[in-house]
Amino acid sequence: MTTRKRAAFLLLALAAAAGAQAMSIRELRTLEATEKDGKAYASYYLVGVLEGLREGVESSQRDGRKPAFCVEGRRLEPAMARSLYQTELTRNADSYEADMPVQLVMSGALKNSYRCTR
Repeated sequence: MTTRKRAAFLLLALAAAAGAQAMSIRELRTLEATEKDGKAYASYYLVGVLEGLREGVESSQRDGRKPAFCVEGRRLEPAMARSLYQTELTRNADSYEADMPVQLVMSGALKNSYRCTR
């Protein structure tokens, strides 16, 4: 990818990110409790967060930066998103407030469960 294309892509990504807001822990709980298919929607959201964080780590590794977590051949599947999220909230309940983003919890879960050994 040329430098010009890379810069254009980065600018587009930043513009898209500026318009999007992360869902908070409270909003995720409300979605689960109030919507007919809320539990399924929340699960899809958690899978998206997991996939996004994983892609971010893989991108940073390709750029030569130190990753926040390392899968290193261990199993990490989309179906594991909810259990990773719930386990992190249970283990570190005092660390998270309801208005904090779900991404923060999932990032903590991945850092704790998939520590880099190299």
